[in-house]
Amino acid sequence: MSAPAGPVTARLSFLDRFLAVWIVLAMAVGLGLGRLVPGLGDALAEVTVTGVSLPIALGLLVMMYPVLAKVRYDRLGAVTRDRRLLIPSLVLNWAVGPALMFALAWLFLPDLPEYRTGLVVVGLARCIAMVVIWNDLACGDREAAAVLVALNSVFQVLAFSLLGWFYLSVLPGRLGLQQTALDVSVWEIARSVLIFLGVPLLAGFLTRRLGERAKGRAWYESELIPRIGPFALYGLLFTIVVLFALQGDAITSRPLDVARIALPLLVYFAVMWAGSMAVGRAVGLDHPRATTLAFTAAGNNFELAIAVAIATFGAASGQALAGVVGPLIEVPVLIGLVRVALAARRFFPGSAPAAVREGAARV
Repeated sequence: MSAPAGPVTARLSFLDRFLAVWIVLAMAVGLGLGRLVPGLGDALAEVTVTGVSLPIALGLLVMMYPVLAKVRYDRLGAVTRDRRLLIPSLVLNWAVGPALMFALAWLFLPDLPEYRTGLVVVGLARCIAMVVIWNDLACGDREAAAVLVALNSVFQVLAFSLLGWFYLSVLPGRLGLQQTALDVSVWEIARSVLIFLGVPLLAGFLTRRLGERAKGRAWYESELIPRIGPFALYGLLFTIVVLFALQGDAITSRPLDVARIALPLLVYFAVMWAGSMAVGRAVGLDHPRATTLAFTAAGNNFELAIAVAIATFGAASGQALAGVVGPLIEVPVLIGLVRVALAARRFFPGSAPAAVREGAARV
């Protein structure tokens, strides 16, 4: 979808106007650095937070904070009462998503157990971080995204280990397939959630609460938010560069393996996103909330998946490579789906054209 001409486009910054270009360049720069600079990946991975490279952790926090500072927390009560949103979200995230990834991993990678296991782990890690960016770009409901991300974080702590045991050991055993053990503690998952969601969520909440108390909502949203807002995209681009630099050599030296891992991921993202969007439309959600449902169901918590794969199987394992290929595919696919989400407004009565046009211009 092309960006419309006129005052909406004129109001956008240079970074916003060509965001898709910057994302592709960030991926290319990261891959190039990882391939051309000896030891860069090892240096970036040397200092970690809950098994995730410290630079990636910092990038994620910078990326999430401005979006969470935009959330109007006084509206969250209306979202939590919307069963048409919450129930489909729980079913899609914790029943459909892991089951679909398990089926696709076995269908496409029956002869590659390490990559297959890595994909199953990716499917178990429901998104709590980068999804806030895609949702914002697609003009999704920020308050709904905050609630669904928080809900996913709670279920992640409670269900990740149990689902890992079920999909890697119990279900394969019942089906006569190869079994794998996943040794990850609840505390490790909780620590990841607290850092990657809890810190920026608290910072965003306090920024809004203190800013509105000091200067009022009008000043907060017209003056402060425009100043801190661009840091979300700076953090996104920085995270992409570092993430791809970490595994640039592995990705570029094993292109056939990457292609085989990528295929089930492509199918997964397409099916989960389109199916979730259709479910949202079927249950009567408006365009912003259906968009939020689709992105929160399709996205995955790659930082947790990579950390679990490294901690359990090792940094050089096929499971870790599968985790890294996840965002390699997710980033361009979901930025493309942002465009699709904006175009899909015609199927949702009562959409807000101005807001959607601004989102379209950004991508």
